Formats: sequence, structure tokens, C-alpha cells
Amino acid sequence: MIFIVVKFKVKPEWTERWPELTAGFTAATRSEPGNLWFDWSRSLEDPNEYVLVEAFKDDAAGAHVNSDHFQQAMKDMLPALVETPQIINTLIDGQEWSRMGELTVE
Repeated sequence: MIFIVVKFKVKPEWTERWPELTAGFTAATRSEPGNLWFDWSRSLEDPNEYVLVEAFKDDAAGAHVNSDHFQQAMKDMLPALVETPQIINTLIDGQEWSRMGELTVE
């Protein structure tokens, strides 16, 4: 799978509106064939930082990046950002989350 993590530094005046700004993009991406997950979190250390964790099967990320909703989201997000987002994009084995071996809840 293609595993991607992106950190978005958001301008303070956009921080509370970020979920609304990205809602359409999120819904469209989650409905793409090959999308495994597309989940937003907010940093506990920096309230103006959102973290996106996403995964795609095989080469599905290519179609995602070339989609109309991706291209539109890049335009829509730009005025809300402080800087260019940081990204980790890598191929890993598997197609789903695994259970943590070091901590088991029974």
C-alpha cells in the first residue's frame, strides 16, 4: 500500500474552519476506488497543525493526485496555510492497520 502522512501548518484565523474547508475533499477522497483511509487529526502540541494520515491500494494514489477534487483542494487550502506542508509518502506491505503487539487489551 501507499502510506502517506502530511502535516499542514494552518494560519490561526483558519484553524477552526479547517475541517469545514477540507470536508468536501475528504468525502470525495474517501469514496475513491483504492482509498483505504483518509483521516485527519489535530496536533496536541500545536493547535494550528493538522495531520492527515492516508493510504491507498497499489497505484491508486496517482489517480487521487490527478483527480479534480484534489486539484481543487490544493487551490482551496493554499490561502489557509502558513507554509508548504511536510509529507512522508512510502510503500509498505499490507492493506490495513495491524494490532499493536506491545499492548493488548482483553
